[in-house]
Amino acid sequence: MKIVNFTKSTVVGSDFKLASSLQDKLLGLLSKDNSRCLLFKTRFGIHTFFLKEPIDIIVLDRSFKVVKVSTSVAPNRLFFWNPLNQFVLELPQKNINLSQTEVGDILKIQL
Repeated sequence: MKIVNFTKSTVVGSDFKLASSLQDKLLGLLSKDNSRCLLFKTRFGIHTFFLKEPIDIIVLDRSFKVVKVSTSVAPNRLFFWNPLNQFVLELPQKNINLSQTEVGDILKIQL
């Protein structure tokens, strides 16, 4: 499955996983090589403690409209957003720039 930017017709992440288990939510990209995208539902903040490299972060509302983007979030940082938003997407660094994703774009999940 992949996540595409429907507004720009670009691929945001070609390999993603819905972080549904407690382990996925606690570890995020810590247990991965940062090549996979993780989608979290109903979160208000994440940390990048113990990550080896920066990541990109996209915050989405319930209709998958981009409400906040942050590129190259360095390790050992906290990142918060409005808890009214429904989803957050953790991505490998540079995915936001490569997909040209901006606030207001609509993302879709494709099989």
